[in-house]
Amino acid sequence: MSQLMMPNDANHLGSVHGGVILSIADKVAYVCACRHAQSICVTASVDRVSFESPVRIGQLVTFDATIRYVGNTSMEVGINIDAEDLITKIRTHTNTCYFTMVAIDSQGKPQTVPQLILETEEEKRNFEDARLRKELSLKYAKEKKKSDA
Repeated sequence: MSQLMMPNDANHLGSVHGGVILSIADKVAYVCACRHAQSICVTASVDRVSFESPVRIGQLVTFDATIRYVGNTSMEVGINIDAEDLITKIRTHTNTCYFTMVAIDSQGKPQTVPQLILETEEEKRNFEDARLRKELSLKYAKEKKKSDA
């Protein structure tokens, strides 16, 4: 998905507000997850967002989403975000983010999703990286719960 950044997307510094990027990324993650799950999906968490380079007004921002990992009812959607200057055609990587999405049924209950068919080495690497991120996230949540008690 691509979107042209307009003046109403600007923050007080004159670049695009990070919240605008996150809002679009959430919609992109939703579409990607729904297509894979063939079901309605909800955002369970935004696991990591990196802001590597500012996005400028007038740039065309492209969001490239892929399913990186599938559990039983959840999926990790990885999104690479690039900004293109339409005059110079220079394209810059600006953001990387990971969303955990959960498929739900008509009652709002989690439902199982199709497993990934990993064909390339890159897909296998992405899957393993995402599996490790999930493992670390669950470990952190468990430790946090202990320390809050």
